[in-house]
Amino acid sequence: MSYSKQTYNQAMDIINERRTIAERNAEKRQFEIFQKYPEIEKINRELSTCGVKAARAVLMGGDVNEELNKLKLRNLDLQNQLKSKLVENGYPQNALEPSYTCKTCNDTGYYENNNKTLVCDCLKKALIKCNCDQLNSSSPLSLCTFDSFTLDKYDMDINEGGISPYTRMSQIYNYAVNYAKDFNENSKSLFMRGATGLGKTHLSLAIANEVINRGYSVIYASAPNILSKLEKAHFSNGAEEQEILDSLMQCDLLIIDDLGTEFTSNFSVAEIYNIFNNRILLNKPIIISTNLTMTEIEATYTMRFLSRLVGCTVRFDFVGNDIRIAYRDKLN
Repeated sequence: MSYSKQTYNQAMDIINERRTIAERNAEKRQFEIFQKYPEIEKINRELSTCGVKAARAVLMGGDVNEELNKLKLRNLDLQNQLKSKLVENGYPQNALEPSYTCKTCNDTGYYENNNKTLVCDCLKKALIKCNCDQLNSSSPLSLCTFDSFTLDKYDMDINEGGISPYTRMSQIYNYAVNYAKDFNENSKSLFMRGATGLGKTHLSLAIANEVINRGYSVIYASAPNILSKLEKAHFSNGAEEQEILDSLMQCDLLIIDDLGTEFTSNFSVAEIYNIFNNRILLNKPIIISTNLTMTEIEATYTMRFLSRLVGCTVRFDFVGNDIRIAYRDKLN
């Protein structure tokens, strides 16, 4: 994955902050333990001098191997003494060591394997999160929550389908709440379809908020916004296009709102299909909402896309009258 210098620096700031916090907490813990148990401090101090003694043994000459073996045995003995003393006084054996968030790289972002320096998964996740935050910067993520979604704006009269808009929307709302609460990397993809003003955007944003709060990386974008960014990056011949595409593919959840309101071109149609299809192939969940009818989707994006969309998602048809108008009329 390729990322801009700005994104990389932001991600490394996150990793470095974790490391700094872990080491500061370890120093504080050491100070408290040493103050309370001087014998533990004494053992730890002697342990720290073993390396110096080993270096002196090498410089002094003589039977270096014998001296180093003695120091090695002494070092192991001191380590065992230290662990025993810590456990004896109610601490874990590694109480004096920093408790890093990532045990693979000790919060450095990199680790060694077979003489190769590799990027740790924790840094990869931080990179994705930072890029998601940048892509979400213009999205109204804080405006909509499940608590602010009001079902009483939907009509309770039973329609021709034998169910009222209120009942149907209550079912969709409850599914969305549970979807966000139980979200994981294997969650299903969703397809929200219906006329304007029925709550598709609100529920999409509410899901995004809840999933983000649970620690997952989420990109929420309107179709016009994300396609505009991709098109601009594509024709500028820069690396930004690949960075955006990488984030769209790698984030835990991608939400594309208002599909069909973007300027339609060969580029936009191809990008929408590729984004959706690649997410499905990677088994990564995507939520798509649209005001278009099924016929309009086929006409705009081809039957191939419609078939994939219907076959690979859980579909929800939003019903009722424009709740924004109903809310406005109630205020008046």
